[in-house]
Amino acid sequence: MTAAPSGPATAGYSPFAHLTAPNAPLYRQVMRAFLAAKERFAVHLRPDDVLAALPTQDRSVELDAVVKALDSLVEWGNLRADPDTARVTAVEDFYRKRFIYQLTQAGEAAEEALSSYDEALGRRGALQAVALHDIVTQLRALLVLAAEQAPDPAKTHLALDALASRFAALADNARAFMGSLQRTIDLHGVEEEAFLAYKDHLIQYLERFIQDLITLGGRIAQLVLELDDRIPPLLRTAAAREATDASPEQAAHAEQEAFERWAGRWAGLAGWFVSRDGRESQARLLRGRALGAVPQLLAVVRALNERRAGRSDRSADFRTLARWFAEAPDDAARHRLWRTAFGLYPARHLSVDAETLAERIARPVPAATPWGAAEPLRISPQLRRTGSYERRGRARKVEDRSAARRHLAELAAKQACEAVAARARLATHGATRLSELGELDPLAFGLFLLLLGDALATWRPGMTRTSATSNDGSMEIRLTALTDGRTAEVHTPGGTFRGPDHIIEIIDLTGREER
Repeated sequence: MTAAPSGPATAGYSPFAHLTAPNAPLYRQVMRAFLAAKERFAVHLRPDDVLAALPTQDRSVELDAVVKALDSLVEWGNLRADPDTARVTAVEDFYRKRFIYQLTQAGEAAEEALSSYDEALGRRGALQAVALHDIVTQLRALLVLAAEQAPDPAKTHLALDALASRFAALADNARAFMGSLQRTIDLHGVEEEAFLAYKDHLIQYLERFIQDLITLGGRIAQLVLELDDRIPPLLRTAAAREATDASPEQAAHAEQEAFERWAGRWAGLAGWFVSRDGRESQARLLRGRALGAVPQLLAVVRALNERRAGRSDRSADFRTLARWFAEAPDDAARHRLWRTAFGLYPARHLSVDAETLAERIARPVPAATPWGAAEPLRISPQLRRTGSYERRGRARKVEDRSAARRHLAELAAKQACEAVAARARLATHGATRLSELGELDPLAFGLFLLLLGDALATWRPGMTRTSATSNDGSMEIRLTALTDGRTAEVHTPGGTFRGPDHIIEIIDLTGREER
């Protein structure tokens, strides 16, 4: 027997043929045995070695079946067979069919691809609060490097590489987790008993990550805004370090490509945490989706409990209706069941011309008149010819929207000025009591409620002080509890806001950067 060629030109995609073969489970176990042997630095395997390496539940397979599987894998290019001369003790042994087998390059590549596929298919993802802390650490390190006259290229490149790696892992895991969470909510591939068993841990996990995202997301947004103007030199330093291994004639081009790649990564990081140009950040969207998942999970639990209690739900009704359709004796009975269940009847409305309408008004026809006994309807020839009753004519003139655009621009400028004024009104310029804020206009009060909500969302039992940053990184609030039992009142045109008094400090981060 000759060895099968293992080059990519001749192998093609035949190493994947064993996945659709009748004995696919046996082929997969055989290939896993070769991968396990490769990890132990074993190059060749004999058929009896492969049989011994099979899982315990597959030990009932005969040696002849393993030999046939090995020969088929050789034909497909997954394995290579070489004559086994190590156990020859007599001349007649040379005439017996004895081979040792080893992985080919194509077979090994196919198994690596299948391993990646299995890993991606079984991956559920996770919301990583640790990654958020690491991103904060790396951004602070970049701030320190940006303040230096000549940042060290190695430190700069390592910090940026670690930042990009942690951010990529966070984004990928978040997407995978939200996808698996939605499948869990829809109960796709999830046992009801298993879902009910771990739903409390899942909800606690979501709430804990939401709190961390509120706290650290605003801090990351603030650090990104501080670095926005100082990051290009650091990106160029990292790009120059990456381009040092390029050939002299390709050095400039390689450095520019590396810089564009790093600039794209930084733009992705900034867009993930900072809301700009009317577009919400990905962190804010993730926070909203995670918050929305909690009541959805509770609704699923409620529906499962109602189903267990014997209450009828819509899915049970539709299953009953489907059984009635299947048991109907003929199509006429099915049509009657359809009309009774859904109340849908065929439409009989037609567009007619003005003369027919005037005649019908002058001489009305009773609704019970059969169509065969009634006078015919005169339909517009245009409707009969073109299928449309719309009359053709000149196209409408293009509408001038310059005035509307000016109005929108003025409205955006006005809203921006109002937001600046609201931030200036809320800035306390030091620690003060909540009761000393004074009267707030509606816009400033709305912004105050958002800040207060973000701060209270991070409050946990036993805490006496906390801080939070707005999602756009423009405001920071610091809240400290008091023990004197006083009540604070904040007056607004719409009423009075009351609550326990706190020491509060609100900082306008945009105004501090301008100064």
